[in-house]
Amino acid sequence: MERYLLMALTSSLFWNMFGLGAAMDSKPNILLFLADDLGIGDIGCYGNNTIRTPNIDHLAREGVKLTQHIAAASLCTPSRAAFLTGRYPIRSGMASSNGYRALQWNAGSGGLPANETTFARLLQQQGYTTGLIGKWHQGVNCESFNDHCHHPLNHGFDYFYGMPFTLLNNCQENKPPELDVALQAKLWLYSQIIILAVLTLIAGKLTGLISIRWKIIACFTFVGGLFFISWYSSYGFVRYWNCILMRNHDVAEQPMTLERTASLMLKEAVSFIKRNRHGPFLLFVSFLHVHTPLFTTAKFLGKSHHGLYGDNVEEMDWMVGKILDSLEKQGLKNHTFTYFASDHGGHLEAQDGSAQLGGWNGIYKGGKGMGGWEGGIRVPGVFRWPGVLPAGTVIDEPTSLMDIYPTLVHLAGGTLPQDRVIDGRNLVPLLQGRAQKSEHKFLFHYCGSYLHAVRWHQKDSGTVWKAHYATPVFQPEASGACFGRGICPCFGDGVTHHDPPLLFNLSQDPSEANPLPADTEPLFDTVTRRIGKAVEEHRKTLTPVPQQLSPYNNIWKPWLQPCCGTFPFCWCDEENNKVHGML
Repeated sequence: MERYLLMALTSSLFWNMFGLGAAMDSKPNILLFLADDLGIGDIGCYGNNTIRTPNIDHLAREGVKLTQHIAAASLCTPSRAAFLTGRYPIRSGMASSNGYRALQWNAGSGGLPANETTFARLLQQQGYTTGLIGKWHQGVNCESFNDHCHHPLNHGFDYFYGMPFTLLNNCQENKPPELDVALQAKLWLYSQIIILAVLTLIAGKLTGLISIRWKIIACFTFVGGLFFISWYSSYGFVRYWNCILMRNHDVAEQPMTLERTASLMLKEAVSFIKRNRHGPFLLFVSFLHVHTPLFTTAKFLGKSHHGLYGDNVEEMDWMVGKILDSLEKQGLKNHTFTYFASDHGGHLEAQDGSAQLGGWNGIYKGGKGMGGWEGGIRVPGVFRWPGVLPAGTVIDEPTSLMDIYPTLVHLAGGTLPQDRVIDGRNLVPLLQGRAQKSEHKFLFHYCGSYLHAVRWHQKDSGTVWKAHYATPVFQPEASGACFGRGICPCFGDGVTHHDPPLLFNLSQDPSEANPLPADTEPLFDTVTRRIGKAVEEHRKTLTPVPQQLSPYNNIWKPWLQPCCGTFPFCWCDEENNKVHGML
């Protein structure tokens, strides 16, 4: 019996060393799918039985599914910065201490700093052809309209086709504006007051009721006109300034035509795979789905059981299937490491009247914009590499979107930068089953630059604890979201601070429904002290960096505006004859 056991162990060791190892000797192609604002409860393999996502579900059945996959931020810009660099966004200056928590303009000067090294850059150095199709939202220019300091091609991508910004309601003509709505309302009010004042002065002058010189009225009118132009030249043309498509450094559509965007993205992804089929390649498909305004092609409208949002999710799943089909047609399925995730949780406050336009975060509390609650940061995480990763595997260990960085560098045979802190961990041993525990001991959950919560994976017991130092004030109180604000804030009167912190045992209470009482939970003091010590140690690793999301970096600067014509006459439609009806 002992002899047979020894033979089995030897065989298993031989397979792990030579079977899986041999499969990993050559550099695999890498295909990354990242959805925008998708809730963990929106796809079938994570428990949704009403929205149809057969292609993502099939991907999970053929690979590994993570159930505790955590975004480093609950908003697009900082989460994607962390994904690309393997570092908390506060380290790169992509975490905000003001009200602007994401980039607001293509013509802003903030963005992913040039001294940050993305996984695309490191894979490029290992001989990979690298491409990004879809959303960027990491900035474009710094000092001039064509310096492209934040552009994907300056961060390791050989090819870029997509949207340098993000979708907004402003991108669709029949939708109400979304960008800085409260500020725009104030600016309109001030403009109307100025107009009323000018008319009053003119009427008073003409009737003799007011003694004032015409020159003063003219000057006042001129200053008022400058004020109006100064803000309306940006906010009045958001669709032209932000809703554009670029191919590499060139603007291809300005403004973009949403009716065909999905078709163009799909065509570009399939084309990239075909022309780089001899590999190795990295293709990052960064979906515009399922961010509002949820533009969905006619083929999918009204097909789901969840209105426009469900239609949009099902269209995205169809696109995933088409791209995976192209991979298989080229004979690349077994030689490609594939990954699917979302940048953060679903947007609970996204509504049109009574219609819900945001995602569902399953059993988890909170959503997009909430730095600490699970619903804002726990996302799908699916991996597939036939013959290397065991099919049908589910892993409950804490992992992070930042882990993709060291994982890809490992697969490509590269070396991690030694001059900076890398917060991600290589997932390959965990995904293969060679390791049973995640390498993460602590994960820090930021809301902007404010630390809202900390997760402790106590490995000796297997318990996952979570301490909340600050939580958003819901509006209405029991709604679970900030409907009165549109999105929950990170600081100020919209946040409640907790001392001692709210403590949850996520292993027993993943919904964070029942905070453990400080006076009766025997481990409360021990756990909170250990987490507090980890926070102190973590803060010692942070160094001051320029703030990329400062108010100055987030204002519209006309000299930075990408334009396919002569500014301000920016209009082009180079894609008009390039769509061949893939939908």
